[in-house]
Parts: sequence; structure tokens; C-alpha cells
Amino acid sequence: MAASTVLNVFHLPVFIAFLISTYYDWFYVATTHARPFKKLYYLTYWNACLQTIYYGLCVVRNLTSDRRRGAQLGRWRDNMHACVAFPVGMFVVVTFWALFAVDRELVFPKALDNLVPFWLNHMLHTAVCPFLLLDKYLVHHQYPARHKGILTACGLSLIYLVWILFIAYYEGFWVYPVLQVLAMHERAIFISVCISFFASFYILGEALTKFFWGKASKAKMSPNSKRK
Repeated sequence: MAASTVLNVFHLPVFIAFLISTYYDWFYVATTHARPFKKLYYLTYWNACLQTIYYGLCVVRNLTSDRRRGAQLGRWRDNMHACVAFPVGMFVVVTFWALFAVDRELVFPKALDNLVPFWLNHMLHTAVCPFLLLDKYLVHHQYPARHKGILTACGLSLIYLVWILFIAYYEGFWVYPVLQVLAMHERAIFISVCISFFASFYILGEALTKFFWGKASKAKMSPNSKRK
């Protein structure tokens, strides 16, 4: 219980922060165009929702005293961290700021400065990274077999790819301005590179777990394992 309390000192505030951010973004931040799917066009919002679910799961796991149920929740938590929360979160942060550095109009037009509060922008595009790294340092996550993990992570990226292609066909616009300025073959190359880049974050997450936990990363540990 003491270990659970220590972990919740981190997990609970982060869960609340993401919950408030997703709620505020959906209900109080207007978009530049009135479109039917609102924030669901953007991977940033998908990621914010996924991070909220992940940290909520962490909180529930931390508070679960039943060993059998706790073990099951621990497996769900670890798999979500490995295949979803870490690769998606890191991909969003790195690609957003990389494109922002090249030309912000390709990813976050200046007009959005008047619509998206400063704190919310950094909660969705910056804070995700240190939160995930600190979580990885505090909790020993058991990774699935690499081929299964990468296939799961890439499967999620393909779902989002199908979604933005559907939007381009159904509504006649590209969700991200960078796709609008590229030719067809350039879009294919860009998307392929993004998927490969996304998969690399799964491998990075696995490597960081081994770095933080050493040989213990291969050992079977309690679902409540915590950095001492």
C-alpha cells in the first residue's frame, strides 16, 4: 500500500491534469473551422485521451489490493504503456516540435495562438514526454514480445492513417497542412517515414526500460514494482 501511495503521488495528479486538458480542449477551445468531428481529427487529441486512460489505469492499479485482479490490471497497464501510451506520446511530441521548428504553419498555424491557451498547448505537446519518462523510471513495465508489440503499435498508427485518409476523401481536406503541400508520391514517402518513426519509439521505450531497470527488465516482477 505504501508503494501504491507513492506512485499515486505522481499518477493521480497527471491523470487529473490530462482529464482537465481533454475536457477543456473539447468544450472550450474553438477550432478555426466548424467541422463535425471537432478535435477527433487530430492525433494530439487522440493522444491526450489515450494518456488520460493510461494514467487512470495506473491509478486504479495502484489502489487495487487484490493480487489476482492487480496482476491483470498490471498486464493491461504495461501493454498499454509499451504499445500505446509511450510510442504515441513520444511521436506526438517529437513530430510536433520538429515540424514547428521547420515551419509552424505546417502543424500549428499562428492563428491558433489566439484559440489555444499557452498552458494547454504545452500540456498536450510538451509535458507528455517528461511524464512518460518519469513513469518509466518509477514503474517497471513488462514488455510483450517485440514483434507483437511493434505490430500492435503500428496497427494503431494504421488506424489513424485510415482515419485521416477517410477525412481527406469524405470532407475534402487534409487534417495537417503539411500533407496539403506535398505531392501524392511525397505524401506516400512522408507517411511511410512517419510509420517507421513511430515504430522506432516502441524500440526506444523498450531500450529505456532496460536502461532504467537493467537485468531486472527480463525478470518476472510484481505488478507494483517501483524504483526504490
